Amino acid sequence: MREVQALSRRSVRSRSGRFLVEGPQAVRELLRYAAPTAREVYATQDAGLRYADILAAADAAGVPVYPVSVPVLAALGDTETPQGLLAVAQQPVTDLAGVLAEDGRSGGAEPGPRLLVLLDEIRDPGNLGTVIRAADAAGADAVLVSKNSVDAFSPKVVRSTAGSLFHLPVVTGLDAQACVRELAAHGIRTYATEGEARTTVQDLDLLGRHCWVFGTEAHGLPDALAAQCSARVSVPIFGQAESLNVAMAATICLYASAVAHRG
Repeated sequence: MREVQALSRRSVRSRSGRFLVEGPQAVRELLRYAAPTAREVYATQDAGLRYADILAAADAAGVPVYPVSVPVLAALGDTETPQGLLAVAQQPVTDLAGVLAEDGRSGGAEPGPRLLVLLDEIRDPGNLGTVIRAADAAGADAVLVSKNSVDAFSPKVVRSTAGSLFHLPVVTGLDAQACVRELAAHGIRTYATEGEARTTVQDLDLLGRHCWVFGTEAHGLPDALAAQCSARVSVPIFGQAESLNVAMAATICLYASAVAHRG
């Protein structure tokens, strides 16, 4: 039990390669889309009755299920109001080379991924989780995360993805500048998002293979990284809002790409 509790700490997750998956929605998606990575499930008596389908899926996948009391489950997890189910999963082994070798989820004439998003120095767990969820909904092929960002497998990020973490590759620990160079070498254009850029999302031809690049919530992208990208692009603001946060901007850009690819 102590080993499970300790997974709330990044150092332990990094050393063990395991992470917490909390709540029925996330556990269901883990077992549906990434069952080989599931290691164990913990369930309260009430949750076992309410979510019998999830426990059946765990049993079918050969994942052990351990009954626990409500206080024990609360002690194991990270959330203040546990929903009765918690799983431990192994972090998937995913790298940039693997993503570039796969064809896009939406097809296309060219081989390889069609739509990616690269996040550099994203520090807010909710923002990272929301971008992963938006990328999944928009049909993106992967989310790429720099080594200076929040841990994509932290409990808060995992919860905020609402299960999307298990639907598409999330590559972490990247050097953002090296990543942009590698994408360019594979013919993938990169669009650096900046609030003051003259080119807007509406000005772009988004039919080709490309990757949106977003920076830290407070300061945006480093100039050295933006300068490496194919173009600097802004999301226009038509009202009086001072700015959009990174998750909102990413959602707009990803959906613009999704519409172009399916138009």
